[in-house]
Amino acid sequence: MIRPFVLASTLMAASAGAVAPASAQATAQAAGAVTAIRNATILTVTKGTIEKGTIVIRNGKIAAVGANVDVPRGATEIDATGLFVMPGIIDAHSHIAIDGSVNELSLSVTSMVGVEDVLEPDDIDIYRGLAGGVTVANVLHGSGNAIGGKNAVIKLRWGKDAQGLLFEGAMPGIKFALGENPKRSGQSGGNAADRRYPVTRMGVIDVIREAFVEARAYQAKWRAYEAAVKAGDRAVQAPRRDLALEPLVEVLEGRRLVHAHAYRADEILQLLRLAEEFRFRVATLQHVLEGYKVADEIAKHGAGASTFSDWWGYKYEVVDAIPYNAALMTERGVVVSINSDSAEEHRHLNQEAAKTIKYGGLTEEQALKLVTINPAIQLGVDKRVGSIEVGKDADLVLYNAHPLSTFAVPQQVLIDGVVYFDRQKDLQKREARARQKQALKDKEKAGSAPARPTPPDTTPKAETTPGREEDR
Repeated sequence: MIRPFVLASTLMAASAGAVAPASAQATAQAAGAVTAIRNATILTVTKGTIEKGTIVIRNGKIAAVGANVDVPRGATEIDATGLFVMPGIIDAHSHIAIDGSVNELSLSVTSMVGVEDVLEPDDIDIYRGLAGGVTVANVLHGSGNAIGGKNAVIKLRWGKDAQGLLFEGAMPGIKFALGENPKRSGQSGGNAADRRYPVTRMGVIDVIREAFVEARAYQAKWRAYEAAVKAGDRAVQAPRRDLALEPLVEVLEGRRLVHAHAYRADEILQLLRLAEEFRFRVATLQHVLEGYKVADEIAKHGAGASTFSDWWGYKYEVVDAIPYNAALMTERGVVVSINSDSAEEHRHLNQEAAKTIKYGGLTEEQALKLVTINPAIQLGVDKRVGSIEVGKDADLVLYNAHPLSTFAVPQQVLIDGVVYFDRQKDLQKREARARQKQALKDKEKAGSAPARPTPPDTTPKAETTPGREEDR
């Protein structure tokens, strides 16, 4: 018998396998291959728009881009006539590809855990994000802790294993959270003595401050040890490692980025002041729906703001959110991105960015920056991705219309010069996948548990044996 959960797993595997890039395709686009995208409207994001332009890709990098670019002999050509090419979309706040819960809720400080350890490369949301033009995602720990776990910046290389998803060289980060989420997480116990500290906003900021006091002391111990070793002291013993404090020391030393969940203006200011007290910079304020109230302070600190386009009113601490938030912060000099925080929302982040033209009057280029170069800056990967420039990774999306149009649909998505999503191939495979799914359902039906055998009928019966010998 095929058990239901086995069938579900089989169906998922069949669906995943059908849409994964074929190994032959990856081989054809291996190192040394040259690809040319021709006759496209190229939206570089940082260097204007190029009509009827060409992009040459070599070894996964953009080798040339312009209106008058020679295509190398033997290059694989993609005719992009009538298509728009833009940099791959970067989602600065995502929870896709995580196996299990996104929150480790047992403690208020869980900086020792990391998303990288639980990446799930078979999550179908990776492929769905690709189909929406997303090429890079900042996969974050949840917001149930004042100091949560470490993040993982990934490229949506569908078909690769967990290690193959990681964005090589991306700066590491960690999740912080303020407000309702971390304080409410401590209130699950029925008895006050069983509750996890903190349960108030003042408790949340205290947890963060206490953690950095400990991290600073831990840092001093290691510096003293290293100085002693350098001075030739062979008897000195190394301090005991603390896996919770090590990431916070990296924050203090500018080697790990802080991505902080925050909604209210007062809490935003709390964290910025604490960061300045301990002399580190908050890389991004996540959600930051009251950021428009303190935009000058955010800009002065140097924090980025990664917000929603127009979500508001879904809980009390966001009642003052407005759809003009992204535009107002942009006008005040804050580096702003639009994120998804949703496996559904990330499928149309281009449209979410377009809303800022209606709500705030941003230009088309400013709107596109919200999902390309700006989140790249926030994640510290802008030297690699976020715009179409020579030397950058060939992470590109080909649309059938201007990407800020509601009619725009990605036709192909490239990561490192490899086509990981092709709409026409996807459409061709749908019928085959439907047949395969039906075959599996039929197999389950045929292999279902047999009915219980009917017990023998012992009721006396009338004589039915033919009476005549010739009829027996």
